[in-house]
Amino acid sequence: MRYGWVATALGTAVAAGVITVFAGQAVTRVSGSAQPAHISSAAGHPDRPCPVDGTYQDKDPSGMKPAAITAWLDVTRIAAGEGVTLCLHDGKRDAEQQRAEFEDYVRKYGAEVAATYVLPPERSMHVQGTAADVQPRASAQWLEQSRGKYGWCRRYDNEFWHFEYDPSYATGGCPARQPHA
Repeated sequence: MRYGWVATALGTAVAAGVITVFAGQAVTRVSGSAQPAHISSAAGHPDRPCPVDGTYQDKDPSGMKPAAITAWLDVTRIAAGEGVTLCLHDGKRDAEQQRAEFEDYVRKYGAEVAATYVLPPERSMHVQGTAADVQPRASAQWLEQSRGKYGWCRRYDNEFWHFEYDPSYATGGCPARQPHA
């Protein structure tokens, strides 16, 4: 990879807590104007609307594992080169947030239905820092068509937006999708 040393250095700095990054040019196109890549303070950036579909958010990937952050930044840059904007609608969640979401779904829909859309914290790849909910749909389809080439694979039939990162996907392809979480 041409920029491998940059990604490695950036990943190391993120892991060390020296800086927090968020996806630059690929996800910061607002009203047709491109903004340069950014390095933010440790506080990260506030959630902002997805530039290609404001009904979704574009969130800071900084809570994800360093390798997943690097892979996310790489794939957003590649996608942008093909005219596709990937928005990170949801990435890292802490266990408390995941538990609250799971319990909310249980209250609203019952345990059986909840378990098909939201996993408890101990089973969630969002909590592990290796999951990304990609929006809008056309962007998620672009990523899915890469078939793991960039380390990201769609994991569930019922969630077109949910991708998980594993470096082995880049060489071995995506595992078979599961019907639901």
